[in-house]
Amino acid sequence: MKSLFEENRAVVILQYLHNHTAVRISALAAKLSVSERTVRNDIKQLNRELASCAAIEGEKGRYDLRIFDMDRFNELYLSLTQTDEFMNSGRNRMNYIFASLMRSDDAILTDELAYEMNIGRTTIVSDLKKLREEIREYNLSILGKTSKGLTLEGEELDIRTYVMETMFEDVYRDYPLDKEIQDIIRHTLKAHSFEKNVRENYVRFVTLMLDRLLTGHGLGKLSAKYYNLTMRSSFEVVDTLLDQLGLILHTDIPIEEKIYTFLPIAGMRTPGDINELQMISLDDSIRPLIQKVFYRIRQELNIKIVTDRFEDEFLYHMMFMLNRIRFHVKIENPLYEELITKYPLAYQMAIIASMVISEEYGFTVPDSEKGYLTAYFGIFLSENGIEEEKPFRIAVVCEGGKVTAQLIEVQLKKVLDSKAELALYYNEAFDREELESYDIILTTYKLPYECSRPTIRIREVFNERELYHKIEKAKYWDQVDVPVIDNNWFVINGLLDESRFFLFQGDESYEEAVSMMADRLAEQGYVDDDFLLRLKEREKKGTMVFDKAIALPHTVHYAGDKLVMAIGVCETGVKHQGHDIPIIILLGFPEESGMDDQLLIRIYDEIITIAQDEDLMKKIAKAKTFTDLLRVLYRQPGE
Repeated sequence: MKSLFEENRAVVILQYLHNHTAVRISALAAKLSVSERTVRNDIKQLNRELASCAAIEGEKGRYDLRIFDMDRFNELYLSLTQTDEFMNSGRNRMNYIFASLMRSDDAILTDELAYEMNIGRTTIVSDLKKLREEIREYNLSILGKTSKGLTLEGEELDIRTYVMETMFEDVYRDYPLDKEIQDIIRHTLKAHSFEKNVRENYVRFVTLMLDRLLTGHGLGKLSAKYYNLTMRSSFEVVDTLLDQLGLILHTDIPIEEKIYTFLPIAGMRTPGDINELQMISLDDSIRPLIQKVFYRIRQELNIKIVTDRFEDEFLYHMMFMLNRIRFHVKIENPLYEELITKYPLAYQMAIIASMVISEEYGFTVPDSEKGYLTAYFGIFLSENGIEEEKPFRIAVVCEGGKVTAQLIEVQLKKVLDSKAELALYYNEAFDREELESYDIILTTYKLPYECSRPTIRIREVFNERELYHKIEKAKYWDQVDVPVIDNNWFVINGLLDESRFFLFQGDESYEEAVSMMADRLAEQGYVDDDFLLRLKEREKKGTMVFDKAIALPHTVHYAGDKLVMAIGVCETGVKHQGHDIPIIILLGFPEESGMDDQLLIRIYDEIITIAQDEDLMKKIAKAKTFTDLLRVLYRQPGE
């Protein structure tokens, strides 16, 4: 059975949704090179066909496939995506044309190709047009006219790159290496601790290399950067292995071909067991690069990255990633959309890292690689919290007896992590000084005195999700000026008050708006008098703007030990570099010792969440008063 789903747009959507969760309409539209409206129409068509077994449902621009009858769905899915009529697929036809041209030393007549493929002249002309467009980005071209012979023009390395990235399985599915050769490759690489995915990918590269070399299409001279790979200690494995294969095949394998097959090792995924990398030395340039990336993140976001247990793994990941980009070894990342959605702050860090890499090496980091960087930064952010977090101590005060207290304890253990420390008080067996030694107080009744610690009233049987959210907000009690513990998911509400809300008319420039905000904060004593000067210096290095809609000017302040936030809104937007910015969120960071990164991480996550919600941004920009803003910035946990 041959896969033909590429030419059927609706089926591409179905397959993509089947393999991913929470897919954005914009991502599907970009993948298919059509409008979002077209994608929505295709989804309507699919829902009609899937009515008996599944549905594609969406909210806020993200869609999920929900399956009700798996057996019926599998049957329908198979019928939609597969067929035996190979040449009915434009993708298959294009692959056939390219494979024919790359294997021929002479020009091929268009009519001959059409006859072989059993298709009409109009169809092949259309396929050639699409193929020419596709191979252009690989520096390849098809010369000649349809009435004359066609030839494939370009460097051999570029031809192999195109084949490996787009059509290897289709071309070489029926041309596997001899089992003896495959066994030698797998045994040799396994003996040197290379993981299965590296061994399998290496077999693919050797398959392509031998086919091209033995049919007279060798690589020839490569650029100098490729020969530098021979200096790596792990290259000796490949050198010895291919000499062995050459003896079996009665041919000498040139150094260029050995280098080519070394590429999947130079750019491999980082092994699960970092100890297996002992034979591969780390490039000297990697640690300085990582330090520049972390410094830029600290400069841009004021967050210090803690790598600890994953430092070596990340160093090797960066080295292998740079090799993949440098030598055009492409890897897929099926989790890209899910990663950037679930870890928005980590994704912003990946973007910053990609900018540093671009500045240092002139590389453009592909989205798939940004996805893997996002995963690492997501781990590091989690490690930040684990490393710095001290046990959270909670006092539970019950009006009833011991059984009631224990009932509450059972419920709380479902809410709290294992590091939290609980102390139960009942029958008024406590005093004020003792209670105030805890991080937070939960009580079933109004206490006879006010406490300086955050106090939350609860019922004997409570909503676990709501309480969890309140406890999470209580953790920031000592770090904000206006602490609020409520059911609202947004923590930033607790960082704002009416004096830090600014309404602009639209005739102000971005610079004027920021100056007005900073000056008023200084007048009110929230920030020091030189805060605006530092902001201007910081702005010279670049403003953080999310999707050209939210500006986030920020710098250090010396007026206290609390994070300071102000928000300015304008329905029409203030002018900045040719764009209208409707929302400005101004942040003043206390000196380094005064704030836990976890609060800042939470705030960035919330701001990015707002930036990704177009409807919410419009409502914020339309707010005319601080009360209007509070109404808009209200979301129950889980919404």
